[in-house]
Amino acid sequence: MQNNWETVSSDRHFANAHVEAVTEHVRTPARSEPRTWTTAHRKAAVIIIHQERIPIRIAIWEMPSGQIDGPADETVEQVALRELREEAGYELAEDGELIPLGHYFTSPGFTDERGNFFLARPVQKCKEASAGDEGESILDCREFSVVEIRRMIAENEIRDANTLSIWARLWSRGLLPPG
Repeated sequence: MQNNWETVSSDRHFANAHVEAVTEHVRTPARSEPRTWTTAHRKAAVIIIHQERIPIRIAIWEMPSGQIDGPADETVEQVALRELREEAGYELAEDGELIPLGHYFTSPGFTDERGNFFLARPVQKCKEASAGDEGESILDCREFSVVEIRRMIAENEIRDANTLSIWARLWSRGLLPPG
């Protein structure tokens, strides 16, 4: 029960990687008899990796990211998709899109390095396993709900600037579902 809202029953009619349709019988704070709603929910999972970071001597949860270290003609879009495959084992779904979200300066008091943000959606697990990068120590990769990510940020479980920055960019552009 959440804020005096009680789900009496729930029946899922349809679900795929992107959406689910559910009929719920819900008792609200204003009504003692359950009301029936059929709703469609867009599934919103955020994929983050748990990676050891030697300079800070801990493993942290962070968004997949990487550097342009491939062929000289590799675009930032290609790098983003490669890193998604290598670090997380995911790729764009057939109907997926890679949405550019702009760039940021990593540490403007020290360097002119800039990073690029992208939103890849929808994604799916890679059909073939990725070799990964020998120089990385990725311990885990999981899907988290928006609510879980917000909690992790609030409780200081997510602490790296890249992940916090992209989260702010997604939120400010209205690209995160309520939760």
